[in-house]
Amino acid sequence: MAYDRTQLTPEALKQFLTEHPEWKHEGGMLRRTYEAPSFLAGIEFVSRVAKAAEAADHHPDIDIRWRKVTLALVTHDAGGLTWRDTKLAAEADTLFAQVVKQG
Repeated sequence: MAYDRTQLTPEALKQFLTEHPEWKHEGGMLRRTYEAPSFLAGIEFVSRVAKAAEAADHHPDIDIRWRKVTLALVTHDAGGLTWRDTKLAAEADTLFAQVVKQG
């Protein structure tokens, strides 16, 4: 698939980070660690993120450590952050809230 590879402007990145303060810009990537209420809830969250990522053809690095799940996002073929990263990050926040709500 061909995608817009335009990198985020510093202003757009700053706005995203202001609106989503749990996300950090580290090492050229967007990173966030979520702490699920249980190991299985964390795995359910990972499953939902994986499905959303696959549908968007945009795949994050995922690290699972018991109840903690860390996502790292970057558009590799663009050489940096794009709208695809912020979109998937915001969607991950929504998915995590749904998993926690379901308890």
